[in-house]
Amino acid sequence: MTKRFEEKTALVTGGASGIGKAVALALAAEGANVVVNDLHLEPAQAVVDGINAAGGHAVAVAGNVAHADDVKAAVQTAVSTFGALHLAFNNAGIGGPLGLITDITIEGYHQLMDVNLHSVFYGMFYEIPEMLKAGGGAIVNTSSILGLVGEATALPYVTAKHGIAGMTKAAALGYASRGIRINSVHPGYIDTPLLAGAPQEMLDGLVALHPIGRLGTAEEVAKYVVFLLSDDASFITGSQALIDGGYTAK
Repeated sequence: MTKRFEEKTALVTGGASGIGKAVALALAAEGANVVVNDLHLEPAQAVVDGINAAGGHAVAVAGNVAHADDVKAAVQTAVSTFGALHLAFNNAGIGGPLGLITDITIEGYHQLMDVNLHSVFYGMFYEIPEMLKAGGGAIVNTSSILGLVGEATALPYVTAKHGIAGMTKAAALGYASRGIRINSVHPGYIDTPLLAGAPQEMLDGLVALHPIGRLGTAEEVAKYVVFLLSDDASFITGSQALIDGGYTAK
């Protein structure tokens, strides 16, 4: 396999499971030094141990992306450990409260926005200066199909994911001429631990939303993310990359 990321350092938030884990493993397999960030250290360390056992280079850092200082610390860990930061996957997120707008609490709304939207701002705020020092880089932000369409009972989530799409475009325009590409990915419903234990009736309903007839996998999303982070995507910035099994084509 071509090692597209040799001598590059990547930060992955929400890197202990699901899509984040798949991206961390894929980047490491192609030569990147990887900083695996997650809320809890133990699962992040487990991913790192697997990477290092396979001959890669990775370090774990725990932190809550809803807190700007924790995001700053993760970026500083990348630079202090590996010397620079070139790539970032701002991916951490939660499902948050469900219901119509009057069914949710203001506290629940703020918590979701802190984790799903404000964290992406914090990430780029601290990542971009380090990438400029390194001579350029690439960022991918995780949005969702619900960053492009609506869902009546997921208002906070829809709001945050639309915000990520807009934030990505604005940041991409601001740094396109300075060697930093920034894109968002918009997965459909993906078979990750977030769906573990869900009733079969619910899973069947989610599958039915996708014309392709199944849920996506974390590895399928990871392949697109890794492409966008690589020089193979050198003319792509400010894009909204759909990985949705036809969900939004309806």
